[in-house]
Amino acid sequence: QVQFVESGGGLVQPGGSLRLSCAASGFSLNYYAIGWFRQAPGKEREGVSCISSSDGSTSDADSVKGRFTISKDNAKNTVYLHMNSLKPEDTAVYYCAANLLRTRCVGVGPSHEYSYWGQGTQVTVSS
Repeated sequence: QVQFVESGGGLVQPGGSLRLSCAASGFSLNYYAIGWFRQAPGKEREGVSCISSSDGSTSDADSVKGRFTISKDNAKNTVYLHMNSLKPEDTAVYYCAANLLRTRCVGVGPSHEYSYWGQGTQVTVSS
């Protein structure tokens, strides 16, 4: 059974940092692009970052460029999202998923290309 489990969310002050983890079981992260998405209350799910399996290249949404970094540890079968300089508008539930159509990110891509969504982890940026 394939399962993606996100963790690492929490409450952080503006300007702070968090590292989210996405651990996969029953599925190797070596063969497909992996993406992070987020969804704030009343808003559509938004692509945040993507990491390619083919060459390790990454792609980030304009709203997080220079602040968020996606990385992967193949030995741990885990993808991370390092978030710095957090803003209140980053508040959302963050999800990871696999793009079964691609090995290389072309932008983050639409959410309908992704499968095996986890339960998400809440990030709240507030003073």
